[in-house]
Amino acid sequence: MPETITIAVIDDDDSFRIALAESLSTFGFEVRGFASAEDFLAGNGQNLCNLAVTDVHMPGMSGLDLARHLGASGSKIPIILITARSEASLEARASAAGVACFLKKPFAIGDLIKCIEGALGA
Repeated sequence: MPETITIAVIDDDDSFRIALAESLSTFGFEVRGFASAEDFLAGNGQNLCNLAVTDVHMPGMSGLDLARHLGASGSKIPIILITARSEASLEARASAAGVACFLKKPFAIGDLIKCIEGALGA
């Protein structure tokens, strides 16, 4: 994979966001952390990052709403949704929103790397 891949990690849980960012950094990715979907949008994350990994459930705009918003605005950034909750229709709604991959917490970092590679066509 190219050395210049930048991944946005969007999660309101500071400890999880930091841990995931550190894990992805060990694989050679540049990582930018955002505490909310709103912070990601305000920080122009969709134009600074090659891919976004976002939690589904956050205060304010959810990860699913972010995926829908980006799709509606014409953004081509791949979105990987992660969640700790089990909702029967969530995966189907994520697929309908054009999400590249859907992972349930806890997940192995190897599974996330496979999602990233698949989403980026590597």
